[in-house]
Amino acid sequence: MTVFILVAGAFTGPHVWRDTAARLTAEGAEVHTVALTGLGRPPADGGADVDLETHIADVLAVIDSVIDAAAEPGGEIVLVGHDYGIHPVLGAADRRARSIARIVYLDSGMPQDGVPALAAVPDQLLREEVAGRAAGDGATDGELPPPAREAWSRWGSIAGLSEAALEGLTALAAPQPLGTLLQPLRLTGAVAEVPATGVLCTANGPGVEMLQIMVDVGTPALAALADARVTFFELPTGHWPMLSCPDALAETLTEAASGGGHLLTPAGAGRTPAQLRPFLLDVPERPRERTGNTDLYLPDGPGPHPAVVFVHGGPVPAEARPTPRDWPTLTGYARQVAGQGVVGVTLDHRLHAVTDYERAAADVADAVERVRADPRVDADRVALWFFSGGGPITAEWLKDPPVWLRCLAANYPILAPLPGWGLTGSRFHPVRALSRAGDLPVVLVRAGRESAEIAATVEEFVAEAARCGANLEIIDVPEGRHGFETLDPADGAREAVHRAVGAVLARLKG
Repeated sequence: MTVFILVAGAFTGPHVWRDTAARLTAEGAEVHTVALTGLGRPPADGGADVDLETHIADVLAVIDSVIDAAAEPGGEIVLVGHDYGIHPVLGAADRRARSIARIVYLDSGMPQDGVPALAAVPDQLLREEVAGRAAGDGATDGELPPPAREAWSRWGSIAGLSEAALEGLTALAAPQPLGTLLQPLRLTGAVAEVPATGVLCTANGPGVEMLQIMVDVGTPALAALADARVTFFELPTGHWPMLSCPDALAETLTEAASGGGHLLTPAGAGRTPAQLRPFLLDVPERPRERTGNTDLYLPDGPGPHPAVVFVHGGPVPAEARPTPRDWPTLTGYARQVAGQGVVGVTLDHRLHAVTDYERAAADVADAVERVRADPRVDADRVALWFFSGGGPITAEWLKDPPVWLRCLAANYPILAPLPGWGLTGSRFHPVRALSRAGDLPVVLVRAGRESAEIAATVEEFVAEAARCGANLEIIDVPEGRHGFETLDPADGAREAVHRAVGAVLARLKG
């Protein structure tokens, strides 16, 4: 019999598992929901501090009781940690590694030895608030009040939650002991040998396909995910699937316990990563000049010529080689426009993490000014073309665009901070900036098979464009995926590239 031990996230307790636990039990599993001290039950000593070690001990107590009660050894114990709950789950599993059959990361981060749970809180302002509260009190034995009803989205996407579920989540929430967020997790490494499954809630963060892209790019922290003992599932919902889709979650956990799920492919494992596959058009080579972090692909003739600056997405790890300005999609577009009398520009910017948008935007702005200062470039006719995770930087150009910016284009862009980024209040929010774009032409290339969380930001942008009367042209690639230029070299995708280039150059040369 499979024994599930379910550990809830911040501010919540065993009650959130009610429907999922009932479904698992009905299917023949044994289910235990852990009441964490200070969340699901009061401290044994009313005056004692509650920290991460307290919660690890809570999980260990349940594991040991299951082992002691087993009629025979070797039972399949599956530990499930949601959100913050993955921290005590990993701490306990590290000490009982031989007794655990699998760990399920339910829409959670990847805690590391020596790192406190506070580092996984998505909202940067929240992290600062918690750290400030602890510093102000000079202690870690206080509590963080639970979110108000309208503030749960700061902790994760509430997509899929009914009004009743959100009301219940709020009514039953408990203060989170500060020590549980501030005390570093300590691991010996034993837990690394336990098979694992990630359940990705795609309305709150990346799905399997995006994870594979990040592994291919070479993100060091994700390399361990491409292991034969690590599987993945997707649920098309927000951060609380036990409340939004409890039956689907129970089914997923059952499959995970049996070792099912999607496997990622290690980077360089006999396959060309998506970002390094050939561009879908056969574009002739063009002369290229490299200066610092910027490459110019030059057209024939002395100029001055209009220019298109292509801005890559991300985050891309600093160690990635080749760097984005040499990726076939960027060089393909740059050569394509150079063949039509326009300077194509590729550059590397420092978007290595979602906290790097400020310096990445500064890198882009600096590169644009250097390009405009080049005597071969017509400084009054420049277009900016953004891709994927570079999309939030468009906000810097949409609000009060300069007169020399003749067009802004974006392919499969992220056009609002994703729920798990913690950037809700940042200035890198294109949807909010769009009403200030005036008559600036915007060309949006939309992938029909886009991931749910990114597609939601695109649709929000399109709706805002209709509301404020923005000058928006949409070019759809119905069968295209995120990064279709190297993933989907079909006739429809090629036609979309030709249309997009034609639309940008028409506005640039007009």
